[in-house]
Amino acid sequence: MTVIRLYPPLFEEGKHAKFLDSGHTLCAAQSPRDNSVAVFATNVYKVNSQAPRSLEDKHSDPRDIYTASTDRVPSAERRLFVTDTSVVFASLQDFKNNHSEQDSLIGRSEQVSPVLIKHAVDYVRIVVDSWAQASPLQYDDNHYRILYNCLSLFVVLYLPEAGFDDAPVGEELMEWLNTHFIEPSSEEGDHLSSQDKPWQDETFWPYLTSSHPRIVQFSTEREFVVALRRWKEKVKSLRLELDRVPEDAREDDFENWWKPFSNIVGILEGRPEIIQNICIELNADWKEVCAAWSIFVNHRLRRQDLPEVVNQILEIMPPDPTDLEDTIHVALFRGETMEALSHAAKLDGWLAAHWVDLMEPLDLLTPRVSDDSDISVRDQYVLSYADYLHSDPVLWRITVAYMCSCGSIGRERADQVLLRVPISFNRSVAGSHDANVSVEVPDALRAVVETCHEYGRESVRRMVCTIAAQNFLRRKEYGLGVSYATSAENWTWLGRIVDAVLTEYIKHGPEVFARSVAAVAPSLQELRAHPGADGVFTHRLLFAVRYAEFHQRRLNGDLQEAALDILTMFNEGLAPRTWWGVLLCDAVDLVRNDNLMLYSSSGAVELLKRLEEVHLGASQGAGDDYLSILMVTMKGSDESEALQRLKSARLSLAKYYAKCTMVAGGRDISGSRVGIIAV
Repeated sequence: MTVIRLYPPLFEEGKHAKFLDSGHTLCAAQSPRDNSVAVFATNVYKVNSQAPRSLEDKHSDPRDIYTASTDRVPSAERRLFVTDTSVVFASLQDFKNNHSEQDSLIGRSEQVSPVLIKHAVDYVRIVVDSWAQASPLQYDDNHYRILYNCLSLFVVLYLPEAGFDDAPVGEELMEWLNTHFIEPSSEEGDHLSSQDKPWQDETFWPYLTSSHPRIVQFSTEREFVVALRRWKEKVKSLRLELDRVPEDAREDDFENWWKPFSNIVGILEGRPEIIQNICIELNADWKEVCAAWSIFVNHRLRRQDLPEVVNQILEIMPPDPTDLEDTIHVALFRGETMEALSHAAKLDGWLAAHWVDLMEPLDLLTPRVSDDSDISVRDQYVLSYADYLHSDPVLWRITVAYMCSCGSIGRERADQVLLRVPISFNRSVAGSHDANVSVEVPDALRAVVETCHEYGRESVRRMVCTIAAQNFLRRKEYGLGVSYATSAENWTWLGRIVDAVLTEYIKHGPEVFARSVAAVAPSLQELRAHPGADGVFTHRLLFAVRYAEFHQRRLNGDLQEAALDILTMFNEGLAPRTWWGVLLCDAVDLVRNDNLMLYSSSGAVELLKRLEEVHLGASQGAGDDYLSILMVTMKGSDESEALQRLKSARLSLAKYYAKCTMVAGGRDISGSRVGIIAV
C-alpha cells in the first residue's frame, strides 16, 4: 500500500480523531496528466444544510492543497544513479541543441554515431557502477544487471562504430553473450590432443569455439573469408574421415561416442538443425542459437538480416513471455524498437527515457504516439521519467532539465515545477529592525532563478521573484524585497514595499525608519538604471531615502543639512502630498530653536506657501490628500486637530520669517547653503 505523508502536517500524530471531530475530512484528486495527487482537507458539512452551527463557527475550512506523487521516492543510491546519468543526458542535449534542427542529425551517421556511442557507453559504465553498489532496499543488483544487459545489446545492434554498419554482427553477438573472450593457449590444445575422448573434457568446447576463425582477428573481411574457407576445408576433411568409421566401431564399452562427436563436427559445418537440437538438449535459449547461427551457419550475417533469422529460431524456441528481460531482448533482436521501449518502461522508466533519447537521432521511432497527439514518442517517455523524478523534491533541477528537453509541453510542465520548489525564507531574527542582522538569500531561491535563466523561463523567473519579494516584505527584509521586485519588474509590489518602509516611520519612529531605509538605499541606483522602471515608484523610493537622510542628520545634530533636505524634497517634488503635513511639522520643529537660523527668507516663504496650500485643500474637502499621514502620526487625531497643529506651525514660520528679515536688514538671506547664525 502506498503511503503519502503530507508536509507540513495537517494535524499531529495521534490527533486523527480530533481532526475528524472538527468536521473535516481528507479528499484527493488524481491528475489525469501524470502520477501526482492533489490532497486537501474539506468540511464534511459544507454541503449539508443541517451542519452543526458549533462546528461551522469553531473550525475554519483549510485551504491548503498538497501535491504529492504516487511514485516511489528514489533512495540514496538510486538518487546517485539518477544524478550521474543526468549529466550524460545533459551533455547529449547540448550536442543536439548545437544543430539548427533535430532532423538534421538523422542520416549523418559519420558525425552522429561516435557521439551517441560515447554517451551510450557512459550510461553503461554508470549502470555497472550502480550494479556494484546496489542495495536490496529499493533496486537490487539483478535490476542493474538487466539494465546492463539491455543497454549493451542496444549498443551492439543499433550503435555500431562508423563504417561497420554493414559488417557481420556475429562476433559482436558472441562477445555480448560471453563477456570475456579468452584466447586459447597451445598448452590447452596439446592437452586436448593427448586425450582419447577430448570432447568429454570441460575445456574442449571453449577451446574449439575460440580456435574457430573470428572476424576480429583479421583486418579485412576478405582475409576472414579466406581463413574461414580453409577452416571449412579442414572440417570437411574431418567429416569424411568421421563418416568412414564403421558402424560397429562407433560404440565403445560405455556409449556411442560417434554421435556426439558428429554433432560437434555438424556445428563446425554450420548445420542449423544440429545447432538447434544441441542448444535444446543443453537447455540453452534462443539467444545462444542466434549467436551460434551468426558464427557457424551464416558468418556474414548483417544486422538488417538478423530479424528474419530470429523469427525462424523463435518458431522452434519461443521466448519466455513472463521474463521481462527476455521480452526486451526479443524486441531488440527483431528490430521492434517501439515494442522494446514499451517493455523497457515496465522494467524501469529510466531505461525507456534514455533509450528513446538515443533512438530519436537514429530515426528508430514513429513520429507521434497517435495521429491526434501533440507529443512525440520521445517526449512521452522522457516526460514520464521526469514525473518519476518529480516525486523527489531534491531532484527538482534534474526534473526541469528533462522536461525542458521536451518542447513547449515539457517547458510548460517545467514551469509548474519551478513555481513549486520549496523555498525557506526563515531568518535568524524574524522581523528584527536591527540593521546588523545578516539576511541571507535562500540557496533554493538563487538556484531557481539561475535555472530559469539557464532554460530561458523569463515569465517564471519574474513570478518567482515576485513571490520572493512578497516573502521578504512579510519579513520586513525591505532591501531584498526591493531588489527582487525590481528583478521581477513588478512595480506594484515595489510600491507596496516602499509604502511598508514609510509605514515604519509611522509605527516605530525615525530611528527604526532610518535603519529600514538603509537596507533599501543600495537598490535605488539599480532601480534608476532599470530601463523599464516605473517613475512613480522610483520617485517614492527616492523620497523615502531622502526623508531617512533628513532624520539621520537630525539625530546626528547636523541641523543645517537636515533643513536643506526638507526644502529639497519640496522643491524637487519628491514629497507625496499625503506627507506634506508631516514634513511641514518637521520643518517647523527646526526653526523653533531661537539660537539657529536654518532657512533663508525665501526658504521660509516656500514653506509658508506649502502650508497655505494644505489649508486651502482642507477647506475644499481634500484634507485627506494632505493630512492623512499626519493624522496617523498624531495617534488617531482627526482632521481638525491636524489643522490646528499646522496653524501653530504657520505662526512659528511667520515669526521665523520676520526674524530673517530683521537679521538681514530687510534683505533676503540667499544662497543654497546658509550658515548657522547665533542670535
